[in-house]
Amino acid sequence: MKLNQNLLQEATTKGLITDQQAQQLWAFLTEQSHSTPSFRATHILYYLGGMIAIGAMSLFMNMGWERFGGWGLFFIALAYAGIGLWLTESFLNRHRLPIPAGITATFAVALTPLAIYGLQSALGFWADGRVFREYHTHIDWRWMLMEFATLASAVIMLWRYRLPFLVMPVAVTLWYMSMDLTPFLATSLDYGWALRKLVSLWFGLLMVLLAFWVDLRTRHNKDYAFWIYLFGVIAFWGGLSSMNSDSELNKFIYLCINLTMIAVGATLSRRVFAVFGGLGAAAYLAHLANEVFRDSMMFPVVLTIIGLGVVYLGVIWQRHESVISTGLRARLPAQLRELVELRN
Repeated sequence: MKLNQNLLQEATTKGLITDQQAQQLWAFLTEQSHSTPSFRATHILYYLGGMIAIGAMSLFMNMGWERFGGWGLFFIALAYAGIGLWLTESFLNRHRLPIPAGITATFAVALTPLAIYGLQSALGFWADGRVFREYHTHIDWRWMLMEFATLASAVIMLWRYRLPFLVMPVAVTLWYMSMDLTPFLATSLDYGWALRKLVSLWFGLLMVLLAFWVDLRTRHNKDYAFWIYLFGVIAFWGGLSSMNSDSELNKFIYLCINLTMIAVGATLSRRVFAVFGGLGAAAYLAHLANEVFRDSMMFPVVLTIIGLGVVYLGVIWQRHESVISTGLRARLPAQLRELVELRN
């Protein structure tokens, strides 16, 4: 339930709280919302501007920057990172604005690949025609030094500032590594799409488990696990969904995995699991409609009945939600139970 002024006013009308308590509570919630990311105009401008700045020095860099040479790119990256750090300190210590501080700190971390690329080029370790802009578009195991350096700088910045948005470059870099790791392993294995899919699946699963561990450890603090969950699920679900199978049993197992993802998303209050699980379930139903029951007139009827049955199951759940939830949570380990209660 989203708390707003109308609900507080209704509570005062019913005598649950006084007008003064309602005003004080709303003032407290308003102050807290300034440091919690939300879909509001101010925060949209923060993130839009931040992503434009980060993209300018990463995704959208053009060939013209190569004219500066290795040392030029290295010192440009250091200068921009210095500006990012100065802004971070200013936003945190002078203005008490943690959200823009997290964005500028992330901007500084995002310059790490450019600095390492410039240093490698200056020292003659990058002479085969690769350019920096391909870091975000081409898979190559030689990017991994840049990725390890980015992870190291992000960890240092997280230790220094404890700002959740700094986890974003960690998650993106781990996602990149899940792809760049494949040609590195392929030096002694059959290099093909089958290996890419397996690496993506297992690397994504490891990222999800890492996110869950972070979620448990930081359950009383800010949300540090969001970005790792997001890119971990993308890597896992992408690898899983791209695998081909002629077996209906394997396709049914794929459906069960996606339904499990929806259940995990509902339990942990992580929408990313529900979104991708829903896409996978829809893909399986589309397969049944287009392939298995293509000429059947009863399939849409049966599917409608199943859908309405699920809705009715939701009605029953709502009526007995308190008893069911209490019983299920009582069976969970203490830390996981506390996490679920805090997220819901």
